[in-house]
Order: sequence, then C-alpha cells, then structure tokens
Amino acid sequence: MTASTPRHPRRGLAAPFVIVGLLLAAWTGWWFWLTDQTETRLAAQVEVLRQDGWTITHAPVTTTGWPFRARVSMPQADIRAPSGHGVAAPELVAEASTWNPDHWVVVAPDGLTLTRADKGRVAVGGDGLRFSISHLRERFPDLRAEMIRPTFTALDDAEPFPIVSAERIQLETRPHLTAGQASTDELDVLFRLVDARGRPGGPVEGATRQGRLSADVEATIVEASRLRGMDAAGVFAAWTAAGGRFTAVRGRLKAGDSTAVISSESLAAGSDGRLEGSLALTAEQPMAAIAGLARSRSGAVNRLGAAGAAAATAASGERPVDLVVQFRDGRTWLGPFALAPAPRLF
Repeated sequence: MTASTPRHPRRGLAAPFVIVGLLLAAWTGWWFWLTDQTETRLAAQVEVLRQDGWTITHAPVTTTGWPFRARVSMPQADIRAPSGHGVAAPELVAEASTWNPDHWVVVAPDGLTLTRADKGRVAVGGDGLRFSISHLRERFPDLRAEMIRPTFTALDDAEPFPIVSAERIQLETRPHLTAGQASTDELDVLFRLVDARGRPGGPVEGATRQGRLSADVEATIVEASRLRGMDAAGVFAAWTAAGGRFTAVRGRLKAGDSTAVISSESLAAGSDGRLEGSLALTAEQPMAAIAGLARSRSGAVNRLGAAGAAAATAASGERPVDLVVQFRDGRTWLGPFALAPAPRLF
C-alpha cells in the first residue's frame, strides 16, 4: 500500500499577499488623509492672506502623486501682496514625499512673472525655477530659492531689470546657530549669483565691461521675528523700525576682470528704505569696474562721480587696494564721490 504524500495548507501561501494588501490599504488611507489635509490647509491659508489684504486667484487645485508623492498643482496662479509685489505663473506645483511631508518643493515649470510694485512686471524663464521649505514645525523653517539659467524680460512699460540672464541664482535662509543651538531671533542668509549678464547700457554691463557679474554673500539677520506683514511698506519696514539689521556680512564679488572681498559688521535701512552703513572692500583691478560704471547709460548712475572715483583709484594700478563704500543719505559713496542711489530694501 503506497503512503499518500502530505498536502501543505495553502493558507500559508496567501499570508504574504494578505499582509501586503493590508499595508497597501493603510498606506492609501494615509495618502488620502495627507492630501486632504494639504488641500484644506492650503485653502485656509489662502483665505487668511486674503483677509490680510492679499489678492490671490487660481484655477481649481488638483492633487496627484499616489502612492509615494503628494503633488499639488495650482494652475493660473496670481498672488499679489498688499505691498504691490507679486508673482503669477501658468502653473505652480508643490510636491513632497509622503515619507517626509515636512519638506516641500515648489516649482514653476512654465516660468513666472514677477511684479515689482511701482517698477512693473518682469517675465522670468529658465531651466529650473524652484523654492523649497523644510522643518516646518520649527520657529524658522529652512528656505531655499533657486533659479537655474534664468532669463529676465521687462514687460510693457516696466522699468528695465538690472540683468538679462544668469547661470544660477540662489538664496538660502536658516536659523543662526550659537554653540550648536538654533537662534530664536536670528537668521543666516546666503545669496549667490553666478555669471550674470547686465542689460544693454545698464550699470551691471558697464561695471563688468560687457562681461559677467558673480557674487557670493552671506550675513546674519538680527530681529528676524519682525520679518512679517507684507503691508504696503513691504516686509522690511516693520523689521527696520524694530532695529533689524544685517551683521557679519562677508562675501566676494567678481565684475568682469575686477574682484573684491567684502565685509561689514552692520548694515541697516533708513526710514526711506535705503541701505545705511559701511562696506569694506579689498579690491583687485577696481578701476576697470568703476570706469565701466562711469560709461553706463543708466540714469541711476552718477557718471561724474564714478569717473572721479575711477581716477582716484587709478594710482593703485594692478595692486590690491583697500576701499570703503558708504551708504548714507540715500546714496552710495566711494570716498567723496557719489556713485548711485543706495540699494533699497522697501
């Protein structure tokens, strides 16, 4: 009599598929909950901004990306702050990993349009326009804006934009660290501009002698908690009134063949919103940049003052020279020579 072969229960084979099915169902529930929360909070934030005087319009929002991404698309977005500054885009897309919903990246795949209050609109194109925000639960999230090979075109009757293109523009902010602890009222900021080309006849083209401008500057923002409220005066107005300032300013500039290492212990803004303080430079071949500035056709440049400053620095020849740029009375001064209006924060 032949012994029968024992039969293995098939329930054991089904167990892994049941487990995978349960995990998939749980993950799908998490994805739908996360995307619903995202849409709800986005709508609530838009309503809060509208009550604060913002103008925000957009087509219906859609959410996709299952199972591993939360991707929120906002077509025909037009966002305008009470200050008059704003941004518009055919589409804004925000995306986060469902594993890490504390880190979002926003991109403008079809470019965008910047509105500069009284200066008009500028179309911005490029190979990549993105903004990221992380550590959302912290007092100061980490922020990063990046433009890869951007182009800038003034629209309608807008004032010309200082540059027409660049290889890369980057801006980052994060909490300042003291003895390894994140500050509750100071931010570190980094600005990087790589190979920017100035508009024809503008000050950047003049200073670079039709070359390229690069800048790498970092600083600490004091009284950072006052950077809020995009009212008609702009976000820097309340910050300035509260004693806000830039400290530990350090950087390097390259304009054509001219280079400079810059530093300042403190820079602030006056009641007119223009920068105040002094900036020390150790410059190589500064005359080339200053002389080029003097030939600029921009009405903002004091060509006579720039010519005088170029003549005053000519004696340095090819040797590095120490200079001090002063921002006062709404102007930018090199010694006794007024070069141009001081940069304006608001």
